[in-house]
Amino acid sequence: MTFLRSFSILLVTYLFMHKLGNADTCQDCFVHSRAAHYPNSDEKGTETGQCGYGTFGATINGGDVSAASDLHRAGVGCGACYQVRCTNSNYCSDKGVTVVITDSGSSHNTDFILSRRAFSRMAQNTDAATSLLALGIVDIEYRRVPCSYPNKNITFKIDENSNNPHYLAFVIWYQQGRKDITAVQLCETQNFECKLLDRMYGAVWTATPPPSGSLSIRMLFSDDNGDETWVVPVNSIPQNWKPGDTYDSGVQVNA
Repeated sequence: MTFLRSFSILLVTYLFMHKLGNADTCQDCFVHSRAAHYPNSDEKGTETGQCGYGTFGATINGGDVSAASDLHRAGVGCGACYQVRCTNSNYCSDKGVTVVITDSGSSHNTDFILSRRAFSRMAQNTDAATSLLALGIVDIEYRRVPCSYPNKNITFKIDENSNNPHYLAFVIWYQQGRKDITAVQLCETQNFECKLLDRMYGAVWTATPPPSGSLSIRMLFSDDNGDETWVVPVNSIPQNWKPGDTYDSGVQVNA
């Protein structure tokens, strides 16, 4: 009898730990949390988010965007996509909404502060959306999902404060897939001299001074499992790059 009791305890403990381990590593599992919305914002996102996207950050993904607290990860989380769905069956749809992280922030123990548009799109219908917005903060569940921008390549936007050839700052747009950009190299395309860049903040990378000549921006994509891949753009940034210009990399990463 004692043996059976001990065996049962060990079996239950093993099953519990196995389930817990799977929960910790499950990419497709939902995590429970809370979400608020920008109370005084326009329908779409903010143009002053802490990812450095500017006006692009208000309209990317149709305006279905969000600020994040811990998920911002000091800028590494910028551009990541999450499926977010509220849990009140009276108002909320099963699908929820897919949002892009464009800002950093928290409110009353929330993981997300959604644009009003995104917050409303968690609802079953227009009337339910009105009720959700009135609540202000709701219980949710979320999971990381791949970002998708059909017919768009990764694009580099040169910051308006850049000064050729002394200082270069740029932000990375249209980051597809589920991986993070964890490092960036700036390479001179003729002699292949490269330098590892600093993340200024959010999705903004800087070089002082940048290499001369036409430039190749190489990005390291990483996931939580330790899988890392350097991506080399097809297109280069010309030697006479200008502040405010955008340059199509010619590549996209869907992993």
